[in-house]
Amino acid sequence: MVAAAAAPGGGRRNHPQHLKGGLSLSRRRLVELMQDINFGRLEGVCIRDAEPVLDAQPGIVREIKFGGDNGPRPELAADDFLLKSQVVEMFEHLDRVRDCHIETLEIKHGLPFRMLIREAAA
Repeated sequence: MVAAAAAPGGGRRNHPQHLKGGLSLSRRRLVELMQDINFGRLEGVCIRDAEPVLDAQPGIVREIKFGGDNGPRPELAADDFLLKSQVVEMFEHLDRVRDCHIETLEIKHGLPFRMLIREAAA
């Protein structure tokens, strides 16, 4: 997925939803939580109307690497930046599903890597 579209004149134009600042507050909180964890997983994240519900703190499992950097991603301190394609793809999936329960969201390098979701039967 391309996170920026070509603008007239050959420049790049960013779609607001592909920037951290263009996200809803709950989506920004999820991005920041993933950046803080860096390596590990979130467990038990409820999604309602395509928005993460983080009022009840999800379970956090951190991966600790001995001899490695276990701190948060440097982007955590930035107010706005272009979202990586994995983040955009995750939110596009949530837009399609709308309501679900994320059993496990695996995070690598502060980015969503894989998620296991429970959906309501249709």
